[in-house]
Amino acid sequence: MRQLNKTYRNKESRELAIAAARLAVDAKAEEVVVLDVRNISSFTDFFVVMNGRSTRHVQGLAETIEGELRSKRINTTHSEGLKEGQWVLLDFGEIVVHIFYAEARRFYDLEGLWHDAPRLELDCLNEESAGHEEVRTMLDEGKERQCDM
Repeated sequence: MRQLNKTYRNKESRELAIAAARLAVDAKAEEVVVLDVRNISSFTDFFVVMNGRSTRHVQGLAETIEGELRSKRINTTHSEGLKEGQWVLLDFGEIVVHIFYAEARRFYDLEGLWHDAPRLELDCLNEESAGHEEVRTMLDEGKERQCDM
């Protein structure tokens, strides 16, 4: 079996994953994690995983992330779970955003299932959020905020 090597598009998908994570932190998501699955997945480059404090918070996180990215002409190819608010999946192609209610996150344990995936270190996101305006600028200019990653 050949090893997957999708690093040719890593910069754009990495920046998109970081932008989604920043939007999540800005919207008060908890335990935001970005998993780099480029070399172990054939269908996406990054997972952005987080949880909300309630089903309404989960729904709000999904609406915020999808809306902000859509405003930059970055659209989902598929989404599901918004109505229930337990596990919302937003598939942007190069990244997949998973937004869980805390109990559902523990039950499905995506981080455990994808334990071979390296995690992007996002300490700076939890210390100080980039804010929607900076994320918008970053997406417009194709740049990422300097962060120890």
